[in-house]
Amino acid sequence: MLRPRKIWDIPAETKRIATKSLPQGNDYLLLRDKIGVIYRDETFAELFEWRGQPAESPGLLSLVIVMQYAEGLTDRQAAEAVGSRIDWKYVLGLEIDAPALPHSLLSDFRSRLLTGGQAQKLFDTLVELLKEQGWFKGSRRQRTDSTHVLAAIRDLNRLELVGETLRAALNDLATVAPEWLVGQVEADWFDLYGPRLENYRFPQSQSKRQLLQEQIGRHGYHLMRAIYAPQAPTWLREIPMVQTLRQLWVQQFYTMGDQVVLRTKKEHGWPPHHHLIQSPYDPQARTRTKRETRWTGYAVHLTESCDPDHPRLITHCETTVATTADGQMTDVIHQALADKALLPEEHLVDTAYVDADLIVNSQQEYDLDLVGPVPPNTSWQARDEQAYDLTCFAIDWEQKVVTCPQGHHSQSWVPHLSDHGTPVITATFKRNNCKACPVRSRCTKSKSNPRRSLTFRHQEQFEALQSARQRQDTLAFKALYQQRAGVEGTLSQAVRRCDLRHCRYIGLLKTRLQHLATASAMNLARVAAWLRDTPSSFSHSRSSRFLALKPAFLSGGT
Repeated sequence: MLRPRKIWDIPAETKRIATKSLPQGNDYLLLRDKIGVIYRDETFAELFEWRGQPAESPGLLSLVIVMQYAEGLTDRQAAEAVGSRIDWKYVLGLEIDAPALPHSLLSDFRSRLLTGGQAQKLFDTLVELLKEQGWFKGSRRQRTDSTHVLAAIRDLNRLELVGETLRAALNDLATVAPEWLVGQVEADWFDLYGPRLENYRFPQSQSKRQLLQEQIGRHGYHLMRAIYAPQAPTWLREIPMVQTLRQLWVQQFYTMGDQVVLRTKKEHGWPPHHHLIQSPYDPQARTRTKRETRWTGYAVHLTESCDPDHPRLITHCETTVATTADGQMTDVIHQALADKALLPEEHLVDTAYVDADLIVNSQQEYDLDLVGPVPPNTSWQARDEQAYDLTCFAIDWEQKVVTCPQGHHSQSWVPHLSDHGTPVITATFKRNNCKACPVRSRCTKSKSNPRRSLTFRHQEQFEALQSARQRQDTLAFKALYQQRAGVEGTLSQAVRRCDLRHCRYIGLLKTRLQHLATASAMNLARVAAWLRDTPSSFSHSRSSRFLALKPAFLSGGT
């Protein structure tokens, strides 16, 4: 049940004191005067029952959460700001003597958003309001990039991982079923799993550490056999930490009769990284290495408008586990923008978001130009100017024949899937023609198989890829693609102002809510900066005072 509240009315006393005591360019005053009410209670009405004690205004709580992220405040600090800061009272439409909120309301409302699946509304409601007011007018060009996000957990080595997982499961079982658990454990378990394992003196030799890991493995299997025994309460199996224990034991151990064996990557193989649990306290966090950066946690993708003479506003925010490739999110982002009626004509991205399929699909499904450098042809023929690479061969798609530079036709045309599951075509020439060819060394260096084989994509993807490679060498492409670099400033602002790279909470859903609130906070900050006529604060890179002397130095001045 919602508490009735006229949030659109600013009390006269609050307005008088705010306009008299606050500077004219105060962000919150500008936003309230120019944009008005952002979140209304009706938007979140389905999160509350129609019976029971009236709830605090969800519209107010939504805006408090966004302002909290804009200033990097804790729940307690944000709740106190509601009762102590005039600019907050003004934008929230509160009486001047309104008290502080109970800080637990913010945590409770975030839980309601997640449970009700309404976290996206925190961001989309603001975007829709800005779109209605014309802030996204002419948004024909947008850009996207991602950055890493560190999970709110400590990195664990493999021994700590298995030991801490069993310890966490024992603690949860001791909370909900203490009497049952007492009958399943042994005396030495209390010494091994009572304190945190980071305080445990592990053996120095690798062989002794492996023996300890296998001992922990036996204890874990003993506990799981007890949990899954017919006489055990069935609800024990539904405890989240018990399920995490079971999954992690499958990843780390296997059994041979009564013997528990620790898996090794070389001999037994490990699951792929997108399945490997890194911590029992955040089982969704994954470890990824991207160039020089290695982290455990998540990734966030920010898409923003970048048209000249318009504010750079974030149009979409997406959070994934760390191991999700950027290219997997291209279609997801396009569909989300299409649902908001915010699809651009040109989408500027880096190489990770581009491949032949995505170029074709973006054009056909969304009438969108995906602008980004595609990977080059890495064959030795493409690197040697004297050799014959794929572009030197003529492909007749209707006749399914490839003609080489010497005029010979291919013998076979075989569609199949590559090792990565990509649909490709392999065309092979006759052995006699290739063996007798005077320029065979420009085609192939193989001694065991003298004939040339070509593997290439199907027609639409092949032509899109070749066209993209030719286009990215032009001056027009380079001038257009320079505008993508501005999204790095957006990520920098999100990191510096809103601590984007550190999770406040545990789990993917809560981290996603944090990022949606962060993106909303950045949009409000950018609208306020635009209203103050200071868009340069986020559209241009900062430079040092020493670097500012360069023009004077080059002109010969002092």
